[in-house]
Amino acid sequence: MTYRKSGSSGLKLPLLSLGCWHNFGGDSATRDQREMIHCAFDGGITHFDLANNYGPPNGSAERNFGTILHDLPRDEIIVSSKAGYAMWPGPYGSGGSRKHLLSSLDQSLSRTGLDYFDIFYSHCFDPEVSLEETLGALDSAVRQGKALYVGISSYSTSQTREVLELCRKLGLSIPVLHQPNYSMLNRWVEQELLSVCADEGLGVIAFCPLFQGLLSNKYLDGIPADSRFNQPLSPLRKNEVNEQNLRVVRELNDLALSRGQTLAQMALAWVIRKENVTSALMGASTSEQIKENLEAVKNIEFTKDELGKIDRMVAKINLPKSLWATD
Repeated sequence: MTYRKSGSSGLKLPLLSLGCWHNFGGDSATRDQREMIHCAFDGGITHFDLANNYGPPNGSAERNFGTILHDLPRDEIIVSSKAGYAMWPGPYGSGGSRKHLLSSLDQSLSRTGLDYFDIFYSHCFDPEVSLEETLGALDSAVRQGKALYVGISSYSTSQTREVLELCRKLGLSIPVLHQPNYSMLNRWVEQELLSVCADEGLGVIAFCPLFQGLLSNKYLDGIPADSRFNQPLSPLRKNEVNEQNLRVVRELNDLALSRGQTLAQMALAWVIRKENVTSALMGASTSEQIKENLEAVKNIEFTKDELGKIDRMVAKINLPKSLWATD
């Protein structure tokens, strides 16, 4: 495993990190969950990413991960969590207010059994709360010793610029990471955000690099019966898994095979090929998937011809415009 610095900070993350969004919920930690965490750590993945509302149900991923965490050396791993999206009913259960962020942080620490998070994120921009208040809450988390570093997730380019400007102006803890949605099929960050983060010393950790599994071999022969796509809370939408898009996915798979990789390995390698991308967050449902995806780090070089082919292929993808964040 290779480790990269998070922007200009001293924090290093592995090229691949494990996201605990799906497959880590439930009433208690399962043997499969434990095996996945152990497998990831054995493969050099030292960063595990959570959020207060991960599950389902909300909070269960943090609780289950906390149970498994006792098997690992705390000083050799990075644990991150987030707050901002709906977590509980009522006026304080979501958003970027000081009330929500710091209450959520305390709850998340209690669920995981940790004294601190290595990284604590504002999970999303809240237009109803001033950035000064949101960033002040993140700064308090650091000053109180409940987070070592802070980050932002899914902020637009202009919002990111404003965050950095305010932190420097007010003497607040400067985020070390931006966590955007980034993959071959969702490339809005390439418009400006990646260059802004590089210029400002902000690391980037991409979530959904496999586009919720569409950039894997899962859908090459259609939609399998046991796919999350058929579940009520599926992150993929029916207008994203259509025949036109599946044809493109099959073309990408052929290119991956010519590189000696699976489609998932190529998709991960494509994201982390850029040196200003610190890490890519991968999800998994089995330890075998983790072992397979770890192979991606062995070949993250692409020829100009390969990159051109990928660009031409994904240009034929038909996806909702909402995937492309604009300022």
